[in-house]
Amino acid sequence: MAGSAAGWDAGDGILVTPARMAEIDRATIAGGVPGPRLMEAAGRAVTRAVVAAFPPQPVLVLCGPGNNGGDGYVCARQLAVAGWQVRVTALDPTAPLHGDAAWARSGWGGPVEAVDPELAGTPALVVDAMFGAGLSRDLDGIALRTVRRLGELGKTVVAVDVPSGIDGTTGTVRGAASRAALTVTFARLKPGHLLLPGRAHCGRTILADIGIPDAVVADHDDGLRINAPARWASLLPDRTPDSHKYRYGHAVVIGGGAASTGAARLSARSAARVGAGLVSVAAEPDAIPAYAAHLTTVMTRPLADEAAWQGLLADRRLSAFLIGPAAGVGLATRTRVEALAADGRALVLDADALTSFADDPASLFGRLHVGCVLTPHDGEYARLFRYAGDRLARARAAASEAGAVVVLKGSDSVIAAPDGRASIQPAAPPVLATAGTGDVLAGLVLGLLAQRLPAYEAACAAVWLHAAAAQGGVAGLMAEDLPDRVPAVLDAVRRISPA
Repeated sequence: MAGSAAGWDAGDGILVTPARMAEIDRATIAGGVPGPRLMEAAGRAVTRAVVAAFPPQPVLVLCGPGNNGGDGYVCARQLAVAGWQVRVTALDPTAPLHGDAAWARSGWGGPVEAVDPELAGTPALVVDAMFGAGLSRDLDGIALRTVRRLGELGKTVVAVDVPSGIDGTTGTVRGAASRAALTVTFARLKPGHLLLPGRAHCGRTILADIGIPDAVVADHDDGLRINAPARWASLLPDRTPDSHKYRYGHAVVIGGGAASTGAARLSARSAARVGAGLVSVAAEPDAIPAYAAHLTTVMTRPLADEAAWQGLLADRRLSAFLIGPAAGVGLATRTRVEALAADGRALVLDADALTSFADDPASLFGRLHVGCVLTPHDGEYARLFRYAGDRLARARAAASEAGAVVVLKGSDSVIAAPDGRASIQPAAPPVLATAGTGDVLAGLVLGLLAQRLPAYEAACAAVWLHAAAAQGGVAGLMAEDLPDRVPAVLDAVRRISPA
């Protein structure tokens, strides 16, 4: 199965780290499936992908010292049987192989040359079977020079599992990495297929079934998923003949001042477009005319004094709150965040609401609950959290510390829950790299929370809908264009999702 920019939905959507994949392989073999059978199936999957994508032509297969190389030897044999002209090289053709890789090399039967890092006389098509997703060190020596030369020469690369040099856990480049036109991986995708820059190196990715039982994968599931509608679509509330607006919740955006109303307006409109039954903006009295003039379907509530603020909190008809977009950084925003968190209702914290706690993040985390969603970009994340590493690890660590759902925004957004669950958004169109799109995302989360989706599922749905709404957008797409695209995306999700 190949991925699309709007989202993968590969079966059960389970992602596995390379370490988990190694455990799954061992458990499958222990359960009675011979290792050579798995390797044969993997090599056959690569062969099918090559034959389907390219006309017969000379091909070079680069083999490494482990099982990834073993898959390459199987592919070489099968391509040769199919009549292709195949040349096989290895990083060290004199080194003994072990286990299934040794079996695969013996099955090839043809000559194995030493890799020429200059790739002199190399055909245009190369199968990269040097290192798989489990690579845990930087490339060096001949491997490093070969990978770099592949890029310099512009060879067409088909990668086995991942392009050599990509860390399958983090998506990072270990020294250098080839850029594949096509990547074939097995059983389940790995985080490195979705996290940047790994995703950009993989090209089109094909997920192949090689006979690993779903039950074995499920036994090693740690809650990591591809973000896709199958995970949350069934929670979207239906519209029925007896529906009324109060059934779909009342979302409230705490708006900015008169000079900065745009961000909150984008959030409010997005909450309405994603289906909240009612949406209000609560703001200082001098800002109300601007909100009222621009948001004809959104109500306004002036916050003239402390009594008005307390009256807002006392209104139990209000389902979910968002504070942060252009709210202002400082004590006033911080005090309001503390009050909203203590109230216990669903809450989205974005932008200024996060930055207002930069000098004392622990005081924020101590007030949060499982109905809270934090939506930081990398800069805001760095003001609250001190974790280093890849996006998945940082998002999971932040959610655990905060005790709330964290959406670490980017082209490879990660949504993490405090219980360890996490989803990776497979792609966000580059047109989203413009001012205000984060305010739209925060509003989508708010609108879904108002409709009583659990915080983690609401965040996952919002991230996916946000990306899907931007599909097909051209340069010049503005954040304010996105909310009006959301209803059509929601309608499509409902049509394709099982009842």
